[in-house]
Amino acid sequence: MASLLQLPDCSKPVILLKPSFTTISTPRHFRSSQPPPRFIPKASSSSSSSSLCRRRFIAETAAVSLSLATPFLGPVQPAKSEDALSEWERVYLPIDPGVVLLDIAFVPDELNHGFLLGTRQTILETKDGGDNWVSRSIPSAEDEDFNYRFNSISFIGKEGWIVGKPAILLYTSDAGENWERIPLTNATHISFSSLLLNQVYIKATGEKSAEMVTDQGAIYVTSNKGYNWKAAVQETVSATLNRTVSSGISGASYYTGTFNTVNRSPDGRYVAVSSRGNFYLTWEPGQPFWQPHNRAVARRIQNMGWRADGGLWLLVRGGGLFLSKGTGLTEDFEEVTVQSRGFGILDVGFRSQEEAWAAGGSGILLRTTNGGKTWIRDKAADNIAANLYSVKFINDKKGFVLGNDGVLLRYLG
Repeated sequence: MASLLQLPDCSKPVILLKPSFTTISTPRHFRSSQPPPRFIPKASSSSSSSSLCRRRFIAETAAVSLSLATPFLGPVQPAKSEDALSEWERVYLPIDPGVVLLDIAFVPDELNHGFLLGTRQTILETKDGGDNWVSRSIPSAEDEDFNYRFNSISFIGKEGWIVGKPAILLYTSDAGENWERIPLTNATHISFSSLLLNQVYIKATGEKSAEMVTDQGAIYVTSNKGYNWKAAVQETVSATLNRTVSSGISGASYYTGTFNTVNRSPDGRYVAVSSRGNFYLTWEPGQPFWQPHNRAVARRIQNMGWRADGGLWLLVRGGGLFLSKGTGLTEDFEEVTVQSRGFGILDVGFRSQEEAWAAGGSGILLRTTNGGKTWIRDKAADNIAANLYSVKFINDKKGFVLGNDGVLLRYLG
């Protein structure tokens, strides 16, 4: 509705129109850092009383305009942490929805060049840091009538390794431009070679050198491009448990002979969770066998791994998160409160000494900036109908979250 403003001692009533919404705000991406041009009225030769009328007219017009505009704009509210822009974005991949992503790695000498592995013989390659991915064909892995599950990939310099199931080992010396298949049937110096049937992890450790782990706890090392392997563990986990079952390891008699998860620290230590989640095991370089440990909590263990400070994190089924006390190996853990909404947390990845991200069922993403003491939920994947089960940080600026049905999230920073 129009408003009337009476100017004292001069002119007729002036009609002021309510300001239009389109003039109140400008889209952010069209805003300029320069202030808008000011309108300067042209000087006139009218009398001083007329100038006074104009000045009063301008002042009162501005007051009325402000009073009309304020109710529409409302008070400015501070941004809440949950309303802030997410630090993750989804990357859509050229794969079938049923593919399960299993591992990701980048070439240290070419940080924009990486590879993504999965089931159904999936190998994807990126050369722009993870924005775009294309399918890679490995001729040496297509000669047989197998549908390989590529489990793990690792690079050091331009040398890279891939392991999968059925048993397959691939090696590259030119940053993945060409992959050579290394025959495992010719491997020597292996004390229990039957355990090579399911390799779940490989780590590039030096020139033509690598460390390989199977789901039954065998750890092998090579220094000649995989043509010879040596066992780093002198007995199977089952044999170790048979010797220690009387020592009070709860659930050892139910051990099915395989690991559920296994994680390696930067200094070469391992922690593994039994297939039923009723106990866990650790191994350090130089030890002849795995050391079993009772779980410190009532619920069964989902996953375990290493913090940036050398301590352990532990996830239990149902959404619980525990941190070990101190930075060494211990069976003393304390629970940390997390907003998992009842969904299980499946993995934790550290971006730095203090910052880490946890991922889980139904798109759960949690962040800590104080080493794990407190966690805040991020809503980046709330609308993604997928379980997020792997958090990988290549460095402090490049990270990824892997989920089922081909879901990949990329860290924006």
